[in-house]
Amino acid sequence: MSQRVDVLKTYKTYVGGSFPRSESEQTYQIKDSSDKVIANACRCTRKDVRDAVGAAASSFNGWKTRSAYNRGQILYRIAEMLEGRKEQFVGELSRKGMKQAEAEFEVQLTVDRLIYYAGWTDKYPQVFGSVNPVASAHFNFSVPEPTGVIGIISPDEDPLLSLVSLVAPVIAGGNTCVVLSSETNPLPAVTFGEVFHSSDVPGGVVNILTGFRNEMTQSLSSHKSVHGILNAVEDSDYRKLIDENASINVKRVHHVETENYTDSVIESPYLLLEFQEIKTTWHPAGN
Repeated sequence: MSQRVDVLKTYKTYVGGSFPRSESEQTYQIKDSSDKVIANACRCTRKDVRDAVGAAASSFNGWKTRSAYNRGQILYRIAEMLEGRKEQFVGELSRKGMKQAEAEFEVQLTVDRLIYYAGWTDKYPQVFGSVNPVASAHFNFSVPEPTGVIGIISPDEDPLLSLVSLVAPVIAGGNTCVVLSSETNPLPAVTFGEVFHSSDVPGGVVNILTGFRNEMTQSLSSHKSVHGILNAVEDSDYRKLIDENASINVKRVHHVETENYTDSVIESPYLLLEFQEIKTTWHPAGN
């Protein structure tokens, strides 16, 4: 009897609340720490980027007008769903060579980080907004408002924790996003798409693509409907490409300056502020 060949799972992307394959119909192999092929992931193209940006743009108005309290409830719900599936994520992280204890710590910290940002959704406008002194008989208010569609480029380090550390502050502030997952270890990201799908996050708020960064970054960073880029890949040429493309329609760009996502520096309300616009309103005072 011939030796049985394993049927490897081909992970799909997560776009608009659905799980489509790449329009290219191409995949690439994901290998474990011993160079054994363990799964296949979609090799997305610029057409997939355009579809994902379209989904994020369509859902932006609905998401930004949700109450801050409701957005906090939904982030908390994501944390609940992740907590219930933590053994699956520990297994996926371990398959890429992470020790069991390290994988358990990363998943637990990911849950805690979601709850941290859930708590900030209805507080950051109070902290960063202001009532401004003016010389005329008016009230003058400045309040933060979400920027729009944000492109998020994930690193290969801590593939689950880094993904959530980048996505959570963006959507907590009312933005929607398109995520380029870790290139070498995208499995926790696409599995996390299933968590988004089973939680209360509306379709299109978070869109996750897999593939080779050098084939998607040009399209994402130059797309006119993308209003900001959150990049966590530390490469000077790569960052230069993003900065140049972003300058075309004056996108906000923030380059994350850490490789250690367990560090508390990546857990800060100021990360919400990176993709907020300050809106100032005048209102007559008195009769």
